[in-house]
Amino acid sequence: MIVSMPLYIDLERKTMPAKRYYINLNNYRNWQYHVSNKLKIKYKDIVRPALYGITFKHITLDFLLHRGDKRRVDRSNILSIHEKFLCDAIVECGCIKDDNDNFLHSTHYYTGNIDKKNPRVDIQIKEI
Repeated sequence: MIVSMPLYIDLERKTMPAKRYYINLNNYRNWQYHVSNKLKIKYKDIVRPALYGITFKHITLDFLLHRGDKRRVDRSNILSIHEKFLCDAIVECGCIKDDNDNFLHSTHYYTGNIDKKNPRVDIQIKEI
């Protein structure tokens, strides 16, 4: 199964326009815990329809980063937070019991093509 996730999430604010948050480790460590929790909830809401009613016993995850431009990026900075948010979401959705080594055997990070119109992370969930 493949799930496509955006590189950023827009959060609505009360009195100002929505703010765009890029999902990566550099930003994650600086977010207030309220912002981080809201982003996790929104991430889970995005991925939930694809995971609804699916259960796995043992899985591997492959993350494929499709950048929006030719700038150099630290692939693991982006994909590590996507991994964290996705693992939390699949446990909360009941797809696996826990995201420890007994159920999640391995994760792999890859660089894909440049896609200016739709930069994203494609996540392949494989049952083993």
